Formats: sequence, structure tokens, C-alpha cells
Amino acid sequence: MVTVKNKTITVQNYIGGNWVPSSKNQTYNRENPANIEETVSICPSSTTDDANHAIEAAHEAFKTWSQVPAISRAKYLYKFADLLESHKDEVAELLTREQGKPLSESLGEVNKTIGEVRYTAGEASRLSGETLPSERENVQIRTVRVPKGVIAAISPWNFPLVTPLRKIAPALSAGNTVVFKPASITGAMGAKITELFEKTGLPPGVLNLIIGSGRSVGNQIVNHPKVRGITFTGSTEVGSSIYQLASKRLVEVQLEMGGKNAAIIYDYPDVEGAVTQIVGAAFAAAGQRCTSISRIIINERDADRVYAALKEKAEEYVIGDGLESNTTMGPLVSKDQLITTQKYVEIGHEEGATLLTGGEIKIQEKDGYYFRPTIFTNVKSNSRLAKEEIFGPVLSIMTADSFTEAIEIMNDSEYGLAASCFTKNKDYADQFVAQAEAGMIHINNGTISESHVPFGGMKASAVGPYSIGSTAKDFFTDLKVIYNAN
Repeated sequence: MVTVKNKTITVQNYIGGNWVPSSKNQTYNRENPANIEETVSICPSSTTDDANHAIEAAHEAFKTWSQVPAISRAKYLYKFADLLESHKDEVAELLTREQGKPLSESLGEVNKTIGEVRYTAGEASRLSGETLPSERENVQIRTVRVPKGVIAAISPWNFPLVTPLRKIAPALSAGNTVVFKPASITGAMGAKITELFEKTGLPPGVLNLIIGSGRSVGNQIVNHPKVRGITFTGSTEVGSSIYQLASKRLVEVQLEMGGKNAAIIYDYPDVEGAVTQIVGAAFAAAGQRCTSISRIIINERDADRVYAALKEKAEEYVIGDGLESNTTMGPLVSKDQLITTQKYVEIGHEEGATLLTGGEIKIQEKDGYYFRPTIFTNVKSNSRLAKEEIFGPVLSIMTADSFTEAIEIMNDSEYGLAASCFTKNKDYADQFVAQAEAGMIHINNGTISESHVPFGGMKASAVGPYSIGSTAKDFFTDLKVIYNAN
């Protein structure tokens, strides 16, 4: 249940078609990161027993939901998309109040979600198999895709609407049931998603919401024997832990994790145009995106132009409450993120990097978690600033003596999510595509993903099939091979 009093939202878990409190009646408050005196939501602090009840409800519902025709399952997703579209302003405002990003970015996330859900609804009718010839006479062979069972969907706080739907929508489309655990600090958005699904008439138990910490709820979901697939988006550290736990039960995982994405500018005459795209990719959501560009590698001869353009673009940002119409960058999501960002600025100074702009908190009257867009130059490629994911508005600039060296610097990372290259040299572009160790490659544009295209990475950025698009079915279904002798 979602109730609102004086703009504070009180939410509960949703288990087996019922809104219920934590079994211990424990709650926690979530503040507005733009105004920490304002409480956005009061959420349940759930227990392992609550998680077990949610899993049992999903397991029971799977028996009937998996038998519902695919086209009928898709109708619930289309209806959800229609409901989201009719409530887009309300949902976007909640997203901004709870997560902090500017309202324009929140509306963009809502619209992207609508597009992805409608695409995924259509995928329900495209879960096709194959007919294969046999080596023997009078034998027919075919393959079919079948749902896995109960899917645990564990989502992050940076995109609290679109990321959960990248898990929930394909799971339901394929005939699975879901136990959905949103990030604790965006529990109200998790409840809003669930509330909209309830309005579609989705049968009880098909989607279950459980809000609580990773320790009390997340681990139980991962370890429960009736959970047959785990889809997670978050840090590489937590994803690695989930992978270890799931491997003990031989359960498949789909993990979307960290990134330290680089953009190369080399032999590209429109330096200012490249910088405009890179800055947008670096500082959207205050740099709190796994696909944020956080490193730039350039030719030394372009340094002055790049530095001047970067400084100008970064200092154009208007920092403030995301609900204010002129705001172009909101606060960081929490005090922890603010402290982490400050720590990396100190590390940058200690490592001898040069601060080009930013590097300090932007103080507001109501003390939100604000931090200015920050750019360091003269960053060493083996430094912590260049290597570690900050998840904040900090951009590091390095130089290379050749394009080959630029690629080597880019690939010298544990991560491999996205990469961009700005060049008019066709040989460089071909070399970049062939050698970049990243799952999503962008030539002459920023790290923008589209609603029907597979999304994923390499190395420590991902494990398992890519989400979205045609690859989602590889995780959300199992394959059966059928031999039929006449």
C-alpha cells in the first residue's frame, strides 16, 4: 500500500497480492537528497521471514502464470505501459524527490521505460524455437523456450524505474514470477512500480515486492532453493558476492555491474562537439551511472582545446533541487556518495593530478548532497583516480602519444562496460571496434543505449546474457530439446 501524508509516502511490502508491513513492524525513513530535512518515504525494514513469504507466493503463482498464453501475458505489460504514461508526471516527480536527478532526466527515464516495456511485451510472441533435421528417419526434432520459475530481481537506486522494469518486464513476458527487491533508498519508487502493476489486474503472487537491506533480505532471496534465476544491477563488489552464493546452488545469474568508461578523442576536428557529448555522458545523474564516461584519453596536441571546452561546459551546470526548472544537475543520492566523491578529490590531489574545475561541495541553505562537476587533468593512467569507479561527477583526463597507446590505456581496467571514440580516421575507428574491451561501443557519440538493443558488458562489468532486446530471453527462459519418433 502507498499512502501519502504531507508529501511523505508510507509504503509496505506486496506479497501474494496483499500490501503488508514488515513482520517485525520495523521501518526506516528516506530523506530527500536535495533537502535532507524533508522525509520522502517511510519504508518497511523487512526480515528473512518476509523474504521467504514473498518467494513462496511467487512459487505458488508460477504454477498458473506459466500456463497463461504469451499474448495474454503481454497484455498486462501493455496496460502497465499505458498506466505509466498516464501517470508520468507524478512518477517523475517522485523519482526526482527520492533519487535527486533533475525532473527533465526523470521524465526521460519514464519515457525510456515506457518504450522498453512495450518492446518487451512484444517479445512475448517472439519466444520462438527451432525445427532441426534428424540423422534418423521418422524422427522430428524441435526446441522450445520455457520459463525458469521464480526470478529474483535486485535493482539499484540510480535508475530506480527503468532498471527494475528491465528485469520485471522480460521475466513476466517469458512466464516467470518475480520477487522484486529495490534499493532501500528508492523503496517508494519500487512500491509505485508495484502499485501500477496491481492496477493492471496482474494475478496475486506474480509480482512480489520486498523492501529491506541486502543482508536481511537480499541474501535470503539469493540463497532460497525456490529462486531459479537472479538478475542484479549494482556494484561489482556486491555482484561478485551474489555470483559466489548463486554458484553454490548452480543457479543462473544476470549481473550488470560497475564501469570505468573511457572516451578517446583522436584525429577529430570538432573537439568542442565531442566534448559536449562527453560532458553530458559524464555528468548526467550527477555521474552516478554505470555507463557514465569517467575517463578521457586525448592526443597531447589537442589538450588546450579539450581543457578549455571541458571547463566551459562543466561550469555551465546549474546545481540545485531537481524540481527547480533551471536545475541541470541535482544532488548526489546520499551522504555516503558525497563522502566518497570528496575522498576521490583528495586522492586526485595526493596523486599529483591537476584540478581543472570543481572539486568542492556546493552549499545550499537546506544542505542537500550537492557537489560540483569536477575535472582533473594530468592524471596518471595507473592512478586510483584513473582506475577506480567513483560513481560521482568526477572526470579524469589522460594523454597518449599514439592511438594504439590510447586504446591500451582505455583497456587497462578491470571494467568493460561501455567505450566511446571520437575520430574521423576510418582506420582508427576500425581499430577501436576490434580492440576495445567493452560490451557497448560508440563511435562519435556518447554512451547512450536504446530501448530495443542488448545492454551489457565484459570483464568485471557483467556476467550472463545481456539485458533488453533479443538477448533477454537467453536469461529469462530455459531451452528444451524435443525428439519425437513417429
